[in-house]
Amino acid sequence: MTVVDAFTSTPFAGNPAAVCQLSGERDKSWMQLVAREMNHAETAFLMVRPDHVALRWFTPTVEMDLCGHATIAAAHVLWETGAMTPDAEIRFRTKSGVLTATREDDWILLDFPALVAQWADIPPGLDDVLGTGIKAAATSRFDLLVEVGSEEKVRELKPDLSQLARQPYRGVIVTAQAATDDEYDFVSRFFAPQVGVPEDPVTGSAHCALAPYWGERLGHTKMIGRQLSARGGIVKVEVKGDRVILGGQAVTTLRGELL
Repeated sequence: MTVVDAFTSTPFAGNPAAVCQLSGERDKSWMQLVAREMNHAETAFLMVRPDHVALRWFTPTVEMDLCGHATIAAAHVLWETGAMTPDAEIRFRTKSGVLTATREDDWILLDFPALVAQWADIPPGLDDVLGTGIKAAATSRFDLLVEVGSEEKVRELKPDLSQLARQPYRGVIVTAQAATDDEYDFVSRFFAPQVGVPEDPVTGSAHCALAPYWGERLGHTKMIGRQLSARGGIVKVEVKGDRVILGGQAVTTLRGELL
C-alpha cells in the first residue's frame, strides 16, 4: 500500500490517495472495506495485466466511475516501483473506458474524457446553501458546476454541507475566473458530501468539466487551474476535442504492507 500526494510536488499538499497493488482478484466488498480503512477521498486498486492495467477507485463509502488524482497516484506508483518502464504509456482499463498516462519531465499527463457541462437553472436555495451569489450553473455527467463572481468568493466559501448533500449530483464544483494578476486561468473548489467526501482537496475529474467550460469562455485550449482547498493543488488542462489532457505532479509520502 502506498500513499501519494497528487497534483503537487510538495509533500502534504495536493490530494492524497492510497494505491493498492493487487496480486490477485479481490471482490468489491473487500475493496470497499480497505477504502474505508484508508479513509482517503479515494483509494485506487490496480492489477497489472499483459496489455493493460485494471484500475478501480473507491471513496470510503462508494465506488467511483472516474477519478483523476488517484489515477495520477496509480501511474506514479507504477513508474516509481519499476512495474512500468519510465517511457512506457500506461493503459488503464476502468469503468470510464481506457485511460492513458504518460510522463513529460516530472509531470504526469492523463488522457480523460471531456465532461462538457450543459447550461442549467440555478437550483432553488443553492445561493443560501453556498453562502454566496451564483452567476451561472451547468450540469456535467457527474456534477453540478456553478460559477460565482470572483476568486475571493470561491476561497471564502463555507457551504452548508448537510444541505449540499441533498443535491442530486455526485458533487458540486464551484468556480470563478482567476484574478487578473494570477498565473492561473481559473480557480475552483469541489464538495461531494453525497459520496462521503465533504471537500476534495484537488479533483482531476472535475477539471474534465472545468476545462471545456473555461476554454469556451476564455478562448483557450491550454489552461492552468488552481483548486483552493486548504491543501491546494495545480492542474494543467488541455482540451482536445472530446478529450481533456490533465497534467499533475505527484510525491510519495508513505509505503506500507496491508496485512
